[in-house]
Amino acid sequence: MAVFNLRAYDDHEQIVFCRDVDSGLKAIICVHNTNLGPAVGGCRMWDYNSDEGALIDALRLSRGMTYKNAMAGLKMGGGKSVIIGNSKTMKSEELFRAFGRFVEKLSGKYITAEDVGINPNDMAIVNKETNYVLGLEGKSGDPSPVTAYGVYKGIKAAAKHKFGSDDLNGRKISVQGLGHVGYYLCRHLHEEGAKLFVTDISKESIERVVNEFNATAVGIDDIYGLDVDIYAPCALGAVINDNTLPQIKASVIAGAANNQLAEDRHGDILLSKGILYAPDYVINAGGIINVSFEENYNRDAALTKVDEIYGTLTEVFEASKLSGRPTNVIADELARQRVADAKKK
Repeated sequence: MAVFNLRAYDDHEQIVFCRDVDSGLKAIICVHNTNLGPAVGGCRMWDYNSDEGALIDALRLSRGMTYKNAMAGLKMGGGKSVIIGNSKTMKSEELFRAFGRFVEKLSGKYITAEDVGINPNDMAIVNKETNYVLGLEGKSGDPSPVTAYGVYKGIKAAAKHKFGSDDLNGRKISVQGLGHVGYYLCRHLHEEGAKLFVTDISKESIERVVNEFNATAVGIDDIYGLDVDIYAPCALGAVINDNTLPQIKASVIAGAANNQLAEDRHGDILLSKGILYAPDYVINAGGIINVSFEENYNRDAALTKVDEIYGTLTEVFEASKLSGRPTNVIADELARQRVADAKKK
């Protein structure tokens, strides 16, 4: 495998392959860019089909963190890490302490936090070996509610641009993925009067949202073809692809999942179909904004900063409309320019 020629490599500054035989740890840490500050991004634990798949995921996610932090106006670079393994059966204190030691060896160039498959208790173990950890209990805490709040504000911005009003009362919205972020997002949408259609791989998660928010449950594969106003992907990435695009009837795609477009060209297809796309790393930046306030945590100040997602997305939407180019391209250009400007300084 030619790492430097991978499309996802995208001039990463550093890639660290981590192996600890005693604990069974196999992990990859990707530092994409540190122009704006230390590379900050969560650690994901997933049972990847191959080492190459894990690497590509980490590369794409770390680049996304660079762009996310830049667009959020944070003094942070972009990084990400993945632990290869089943998060339900392979977790141990030894494994997370071994991961923490690898993070510590980077001397602050990379700062980790929780992501898919990882919880605050896991990060507390990592913290035993390194102080380069964010989102711990007793500090900024679980970022999921704040991420969901930011996505909610982003959906309102998208609705304003597409429909002329950000009032979501009566809007039909499909939510794919009902984990922590998806659940809290549904709460916000329900409280504003949106009609929800939901799906998840967990029956319990579906039942919870159906019972609490009067949502309608649909099948995993049926979510794409629903006749709704807004489709909110909140599970894993690459859900906007050649197979799903012909099915999508929503006028807006705005959700919490990372890397929603399987390929950049799918942004062009969305534009040609008249579907407004909220670039994922712009709309889902609430969690990283929240932890950026961790040193002297103030929740009100964090939420005020998250409110800026509305204006940032509006800027992207307007630039896309004026230029006739996809929103994902516009957001990438703005993010790269901010990173380049930081290097000049």
